[in-house]
Amino acid sequence: MLGMSPKIASQADGGNTPANIKSLSIGWMMAFLFAVSFLGLFSIVPLRKVMILKYKLTYPSGTATAYLINSFHTPKGAQLAKKQVAMLFRSFGFSFVWAFFQWFYTAGDGCGFSSFPTFGLKAFKQKFFFDFSSTYVGVGMICPYMVNISLLIGAVLSWGIMWPIIETKKGIWYKAELSDSNLHGMNGYRVFIAIAMMLGDGIYHVVYMIVTTSLSLVQQYSSRRKANSTVSSEVGNESSQIVNFDDQRRTEFFLKDQIPNWVAVSGYILLAVVAIIAVPFIFHQLKWYHILVAFSFAPILAFCNAYGCGLTDWSLASNYGKFAIIIFSSWVGLEHGGIIAGLASCGVMMSTVSTASDLMQDFKTGYLTLSSPRSMFFSQVFGTFLGVVLSPLVFWFFYNAYPIGDPEGTYPSPYGLLYRGIAILGVEGVSSLPKHCLTLAIAFFAAAIVLNIIREVLQHVDAKCKIYRFIPSPMCMAIPFYLGGYFAIDMCVGSLILFVWEMKDKRSAADFAPAVASGLICGDSLWSVPAAILSLANLNAPICMKFLSAATNNKVDAFLTGS
Repeated sequence: MLGMSPKIASQADGGNTPANIKSLSIGWMMAFLFAVSFLGLFSIVPLRKVMILKYKLTYPSGTATAYLINSFHTPKGAQLAKKQVAMLFRSFGFSFVWAFFQWFYTAGDGCGFSSFPTFGLKAFKQKFFFDFSSTYVGVGMICPYMVNISLLIGAVLSWGIMWPIIETKKGIWYKAELSDSNLHGMNGYRVFIAIAMMLGDGIYHVVYMIVTTSLSLVQQYSSRRKANSTVSSEVGNESSQIVNFDDQRRTEFFLKDQIPNWVAVSGYILLAVVAIIAVPFIFHQLKWYHILVAFSFAPILAFCNAYGCGLTDWSLASNYGKFAIIIFSSWVGLEHGGIIAGLASCGVMMSTVSTASDLMQDFKTGYLTLSSPRSMFFSQVFGTFLGVVLSPLVFWFFYNAYPIGDPEGTYPSPYGLLYRGIAILGVEGVSSLPKHCLTLAIAFFAAAIVLNIIREVLQHVDAKCKIYRFIPSPMCMAIPFYLGGYFAIDMCVGSLILFVWEMKDKRSAADFAPAVASGLICGDSLWSVPAAILSLANLNAPICMKFLSAATNNKVDAFLTGS
């Protein structure tokens, strides 16, 4: 949605025609979410027994949630939960107070602790600094070490090495008069090389997931045929199913409250018809047959994503969305609003595919906690209803209170420009790229695939040394290519805190680090609400704390004294 907005479109400097720009409004955003957010739930319901009982997919996040819920019902678990809640509120209070303290020094642009040149002014210009964000430190404590290190590697590779070299080609590779935010200039390298890495990583994982799914299905079919080939193997198979009393009990509860398949199929068809009628009214660039094609393929992709999520805990909804952008933006064309059509189709595809895997994760949690699948389904429906109402309201509040999408502001929203860049690539083709940008993009696209292949090979060959754990993630490396390294540094600080804590007391870190991290994130985020209210009331901070070089400071002093 941000990629559709005039603010992001002005940064892209490509395809900025009235047909390819849509001003954000709370009305159409909420209507769009109502039209497309529920289909994924109905698309995957008929496959719940196949996924959970037949294929016995693990769904790691759903399984972990179930074990956590079950542990709360033991005396030890309840006692630990109380300590975790206490720790969460302590870190929450610290984070909130720290964010409140920082606010007093942010009276203007570039003011405050978030602009502290930690490693010097030259490094600060290349976006290498620690911005004292409790949110990113908390996120760093939650994310795996290699994710944070991958972010830092991507920042060093791009802002530390590549961009300074490309900037020396200004006037040769691209026009010198172009601004840094222009996609035909320096920003084109940042955006499209990042997109290339993301697409390379996404294509690899989609292909890998399809291959894994196909092999798993073939293996399931072969084992079932082998089990049915002899009476003895059939008897043995039945006995193995009834030996485990816990599994038998869970299966009994899981099959108790059923959702008829005809209800799921009818619901999907009805909601699809509503969306086919409604979405073209919201986005006139999309026709009814575009939406029909999207919803025809959506259940297949939802199954692939839900199955792959059950095997690996990866949801590839964003990757399916990126492919939808390229396909539909190319189909519609630039002159007919292909950029908006691609971005809207991305929203349709992501909503359908992601909610399907989320629901199946919850079915797995319900299966392990002896919860009714019908209750889980209607809880998801109700939760989705709340989401399509509250999410646009919260977003609209922040969108009006803060300069969302400002590349130099607190909320630069890099993915808005990245997704719009994918749509521009779909409608304009590679001719819109600056010189040598396509060559570099292809190289990084291939590098993303190669890194994934190396990691996969090492994971199967070198299981003892586990060298594969040190292969960086291309998707994570791509994010700082546009945004810079400051948030990666914050997250690495979070990793460092966790590492030292684990060295000192590993059990304590395992029990309380997630609570501390959650408190840091929530406290800093909650301060955004009173800060937004103060901003709407035109109440500004009393102090501006800026950092200048010695030479600049002397000039300012001379100007103020009149000498």
